[in-house]
Amino acid sequence: MTHYVAIIEDAGPDFAVGVWFPDLPGCFSAGDTLDEALTNAPEAMALWFEDIEAEGRTVPRARTPSELKADPEIAADMAKYAIALIPAPDLALQPAAE
Repeated sequence: MTHYVAIIEDAGPDFAVGVWFPDLPGCFSAGDTLDEALTNAPEAMALWFEDIEAEGRTVPRARTPSELKADPEIAADMAKYAIALIPAPDLALQPAAE
């Protein structure tokens, strides 16, 4: 099963917890708690995939955490925030390392 790296931004109890995917531009999720944000993340990803496929575009390959850490723009966010691996919905995706 393919997993995408998610960056988790938790700004404290007065703000929603945000989840976004470096490999899926514009795909994000949120929740009042970390658990809620992570529960919502697969649904956000599935809807994003549907939109991409409806536009005739290809779903991007999931990069491994090591590949993302080698990207200077993403590495700073990985160092600052927590990350999680979110399973992709069952679609014909090119698998990345698990």
